[in-house]
Amino acid sequence: MGSGWIEPPRAAHPAAIRLVGGPGRCVGRLEVLWEQQWGTVCDDRWALPHAAVVCRQLGCGDALSAPGSAPFGSGEGPIWLDDMECNGTEAELSACRTRPWGEHNCDHGEDAGVVCSGKSVGIIHRDLLPKSEFIHQGHP
Repeated sequence: MGSGWIEPPRAAHPAAIRLVGGPGRCVGRLEVLWEQQWGTVCDDRWALPHAAVVCRQLGCGDALSAPGSAPFGSGEGPIWLDDMECNGTEAELSACRTRPWGEHNCDHGEDAGVVCSGKSVGIIHRDLLPKSEFIHQGHP
């Protein structure tokens, strides 16, 4: 293991995560809860395998993209994680290798985003359809 990297914490519970700033709970800027404060994840090395872990942990289906450069707006507060290393099969983000929590070389213009295929995306799509078209597609 290279200098500056840590193995994932062996916590009893995975770190809480959420997606914010997007059109639903399965799309948005990734935030993690650490030391009772929500913070963001830097987009350095951020890729689809990382997003797959987030989507799995949130129960949001498959990862469709892992956009960087704060596509869902810049976060506030700490940047908790940087240089994540996930292979995409982890059950939760806290199982991935990373720099120590809070160590980063980023600003909030580099906040990582996630787009999942989850149920919220379908609900958003339904809500955007005119009611007559939605009923026409066989939905109540």
